[in-house]
Amino acid sequence: MDRRRTFWALVLPPGLWLVVFLLVPLTLMAAFSSRGDMRGGILRAWTPTAEQYQVLLETGSYVRLLVVSAGMALLVAVIATLLAYPIAYFLAFRAGRRAPTYLLLLLIPFWTSYLLRVMAWKLILGSGGALNSLMLGLGLIAEPLRFFFYNRGAVVLTLIYVWIPFAALPMYAALLRVDSSILEAAFDLGAPPVRRFLRIVLPLSLPGVVAAFFMVFIPTVGEYVTPLLIGGSSGSMYGNIIQDFFTKAANWPLGSALAMVMLVATLLAVALAAILVDVRRLVDI
Repeated sequence: MDRRRTFWALVLPPGLWLVVFLLVPLTLMAAFSSRGDMRGGILRAWTPTAEQYQVLLETGSYVRLLVVSAGMALLVAVIATLLAYPIAYFLAFRAGRRAPTYLLLLLIPFWTSYLLRVMAWKLILGSGGALNSLMLGLGLIAEPLRFFFYNRGAVVLTLIYVWIPFAALPMYAALLRVDSSILEAAFDLGAPPVRRFLRIVLPLSLPGVVAAFFMVFIPTVGEYVTPLLIGGSSGSMYGNIIQDFFTKAANWPLGSALAMVMLVATLLAVALAAILVDVRRLVDI
């Protein structure tokens, strides 16, 4: 009986949290996406319709923006994962006793507001920012360059910076689980460092690499804060359109339909990647 009570005491709080803050909002969003409009208030009964999805599919710009956002998220996830892997490798195999200190330094950005970190890049990339000021001081340019800011390149650069610490953590955890005795055996058998990395370390750390990739890719598809502050009108992503429909246009049904399409498309992409990339098969190489 005590074990049963302990089980429910551990399961119920996170279960209720998921139901209230995940399942209920998703259900409401799916329900709102079946409304034709918002006339009559939120609680008004309505007849389910696919009108909003029809509008979405007929408006090619929405679909194109989703594809562009997915491409940007893919680029950010790939680059952030590649840049974070050496950090995780250093912490796991080279930092030694100083690993906790370096890990603390890696986590320091988490102590500051996400908004402040994005605004810092606005100060760096802006026409009067640090980068242009440095180039002007060195005489490399005669006037501030504007292509560093308010475009999708600036959004990608900022998102890579933001997500590198997040991407390093699952890979660091995976590298910590690599048995050092396997590396010692490979060394005794004459395997050079590159071969030890390619045949032992990398395959065993692939679950962490895949987890880091999706940890970056999934939330980046719907990102709207960074494009709003850094990208401007030319750097908008799919999440900005959803935000506009909920806050400015007050068109919750269409915004909900856009969000549901993004959710389904992201889940399908993740499922397809899971089918094509069998991590267990790669680890057995």
